[in-house]
Amino acid sequence: MRQSLVIGNWKMNGTRESAKALAQGIIAGLGSSSAELAICVPYIHIADISALVNGTALGLGSQNIADKASGAYTGEISASMLSEFGCKYALVGHSERRSYYGDTDASVAARFCQAQEKGIIPVLCVGETLEEREQDKTFAVINEQLDAVISAAGIAAFSKAVIAYEPVWAIGTGKTATDEQAQEVHHYIRQYIAAKDQSIAENLQILYGGSAKPDNAQGLFAMPDIDGGLIGGASLDAESFLKIYNSTKAV
Repeated sequence: MRQSLVIGNWKMNGTRESAKALAQGIIAGLGSSSAELAICVPYIHIADISALVNGTALGLGSQNIADKASGAYTGEISASMLSEFGCKYALVGHSERRSYYGDTDASVAARFCQAQEKGIIPVLCVGETLEEREQDKTFAVINEQLDAVISAAGIAAFSKAVIAYEPVWAIGTGKTATDEQAQEVHHYIRQYIAAKDQSIAENLQILYGGSAKPDNAQGLFAMPDIDGGLIGGASLDAESFLKIYNSTKAV
C-alpha cells in the first residue's frame, strides 16, 4: 500500500522568527503516524528550517526550482543549492507559478528534470481552471501537463516523483471539489500513468491540492486514489496542519 504524504506549502508568508516557531510547533506535535510529512518554505527561510528539521521526521522542500543548473539567471535558485540544505522535495508547476509567473508545460518539465538530477523529489502540480472545467477540458489539460514531463523525463522518472492535483477552480473561489470529484481526477491520473507503466502507477503518490482543511481532509484522504494533500493556508497553523496530517490513511 502506498504511504500517505502531506506537504505544507507556506507560500509567501512568515517572518524569520514566525517561520521557526511554526516549524518547531509542527515538530513538537508529530506523533506515531506512519504518513510522511513535509513543509515547503520560502527560499529565504530554508537555511533556518533545515537546521530545525535535521534529524526529525519532518521533511523540507522548496516552493519552486530553477529550470537551469547554473549560470546567468538572476533571481533563480538551483537544484544544487537546494540540495546543499537538505531539501527533499521541490514543487514544480504550482498553479500560482503557471498563472502569475508564466510557467509553461515545457519550463515545468525542465524544472522537474533539474530536481531529479540532484536527487530532489519533484512534486508535479497539475490541474484545470474553472473555465477549463466548465468547458469539459479537465482531462485534456492534465494530459498536456503530464505529457510534457513524460516527453522530457520518461515515464520511469515518476518512480521518484509525486503528483499533486490542484483543481484551480476550487482554490480561494468559494467553490469546493467533492470527495468524489477529487477521486475521479486522481483515478484518471493514475490510470493515465498505468497505461504506460502499471507498477509505477500503483506506487505513485498523488496528493490533493484543492483547499484541504481539518474538516474535510478525512473524507478526501479516504478516497482510494488520494494519497494525502498539498496544503496551503491550513499549513500556516501547526494545530490545523497536524489535524490534516493525522487524517491520513494508515499503511
